[in-house]
Amino acid sequence: MITRSEVNKVQERAVELYVQASIVLTPSEKATIEVAEFGLDDLEHQGLELVVYINTDRYCAKELGLFPGQTCPEHKHPQVEDRPGKMETFRCRWGKVWLYVEGEPASHLRATVPKGSEAYYTVFHEVELLPGYQYTIPPNTLHWFQSGPVGAVISEFSSTSTDENDVFTDPRIKRMPEILED
Repeated sequence: MITRSEVNKVQERAVELYVQASIVLTPSEKATIEVAEFGLDDLEHQGLELVVYINTDRYCAKELGLFPGQTCPEHKHPQVEDRPGKMETFRCRWGKVWLYVEGEPASHLRATVPKGSEAYYTVFHEVELLPGYQYTIPPNTLHWFQSGPVGAVISEFSSTSTDENDVFTDPRIKRMPEILED
């Protein structure tokens, strides 16, 4: 869980990240940056700061902000009712991102699996994303990603996003933020 005042501080910090990436946000977008702390109380290591531009029953566009060394934990986007899982394309806008997907494992990981969560990271095929590089993740594919030493901003273009249906390898994770008013 995270308090409203903590969310506000993280949003301010995320705005600075987006400014560094030359991503212009409206006042409304700045005020509604989603702080995904995954219920792990470890935002510096496992978290994500999101701006959702649009999410309809046909498509979705977001910005994903990552502080230095921050990791979005391993998960997949499964089929929901009669809809196939979400297909998403990540395009790095600023910084560096190491994306891990199913496939031949890297001989040496450049990312660091967060301490205490090692058992919940199982895919290690490494894709390095630098500004301008992109990668498309098929539906129902396990993946996780981590920013480099200065942080990163990724644009996500996808089919409809139903984050509440994401399946995380770590059973402790709560995808939807629980914010305590203080």
